[in-house]
Amino acid sequence: MRMVFGLVLIVGVALAGGAVYLAKEQFGAYQTELAKERAARQKIVPTVEVYVADRQLKYGEALAAEDVRMVSWPENAIPEGAFIGEHSLYSETEDQLRVVLRAMEKDEAILAVKVSAPGEEVGITSRLERGMRAFAIRVDVASGVSGFLRPDDRVDIYWTGRLERGTSNSVGASTSAVTKLIEAGVKLIAIDQSAAGDLNGAVIARTVTVSVKPEQVGALAQAQSTGSLSLSLVGADDDTVAGSVNVDQRSLLGLADREETVALEEKKVCTIRTRRGAEVLEIPIPCTN
Repeated sequence: MRMVFGLVLIVGVALAGGAVYLAKEQFGAYQTELAKERAARQKIVPTVEVYVADRQLKYGEALAAEDVRMVSWPENAIPEGAFIGEHSLYSETEDQLRVVLRAMEKDEAILAVKVSAPGEEVGITSRLERGMRAFAIRVDVASGVSGFLRPDDRVDIYWTGRLERGTSNSVGASTSAVTKLIEAGVKLIAIDQSAAGDLNGAVIARTVTVSVKPEQVGALAQAQSTGSLSLSLVGADDDTVAGSVNVDQRSLLGLADREETVALEEKKVCTIRTRRGAEVLEIPIPCTN
């Protein structure tokens, strides 16, 4: 009997030890999973709902509800001017839609600078900065850089014409062809009647519209009426400013300027020589021929 009791006691202790061991393993696994979950929660970044383009949007398109969607955006990386939260993009009246001012790609955040106000009329005036004016320049395939100009590009403007040398009353007045840089780094805001920057291929424009100050408008108008204007495209990352450029035919060919002189006929003087002792004198007399 005592042997049976001892055997049962040993078995009971063994079972109790096994149960404790299994419980300890389960508790350790639970603690590991709990630590992983806490670490995963710490990596979660707070987000807000932001409007993005649901398709490629082009300049001038009305921004309808089916063109956009809302996505979760990291709260600490929201672009400036983004539309946050539902109904922030549209007005209370559905007929007053915003218009796309700059082309956008699919999934790009809708920004305030890239769309108009609800119901606002969109034109070239929306691209003019404060204090600036729009001025149209006539161009062709040569003066317009072979059609590779786009809105938001910057160009240098050259004037080619003829300058008159001397006064208008002088008999010897002449003209000389000259090319001069008159404006540098001017911003283009439209090509023909399009202000969109996503034109496909080369476009041979007849006019380009630039954004300039009021005093520059007068200079460009005078230059365009007295000669021809040519554009030179400035690189996108070029921050240099072109210096003074003034080229005429003589400097182009490397010829030195020669002053025109009028030869004056010298008055003829007749003399006779006479000797007075050791001295010889020349005495002027009237010329007979």
